[in-house]
Amino acid sequence: VQLQASGGGLVQAGSSLRLSCAASGRTFSSYVMGWFRQAPGKEREFVASIHWSGRSTTYADSVKGRFTISRDNAENTVSLRMNSLKPEDTAVYYCAANPWAASTEVGSYNYWGQGTQVTVSS
Repeated sequence: VQLQASGGGLVQAGSSLRLSCAASGRTFSSYVMGWFRQAPGKEREFVASIHWSGRSTTYADSVKGRFTISRDNAENTVSLRMNSLKPEDTAVYYCAANPWAASTEVGSYNYWGQGTQVTVSS
């Protein structure tokens, strides 16, 4: 699976952004998809994940209620809608694919996109 993330940018606090991740490969619909982020000087951290069926989602506490992950298996895409953005959301955001069970661990995901920068100004 090859992943291509897009949609990042520079926005003000309180704004919204929608990140998209396009996947290649016929088995996309069998993967758990996740979004992670990495701020400068920090470790990569889990943001959200979605089951292959789309019926189950998991969120980090820091984004719960503000971010929404979704997927379209017919289009091989996964999206992350980010509302009420805060300066602490500033990071490079990565989409990732996990062929096993849902997980919040970086090591469980073996396919990664190149990342898209999100910068939130105060």
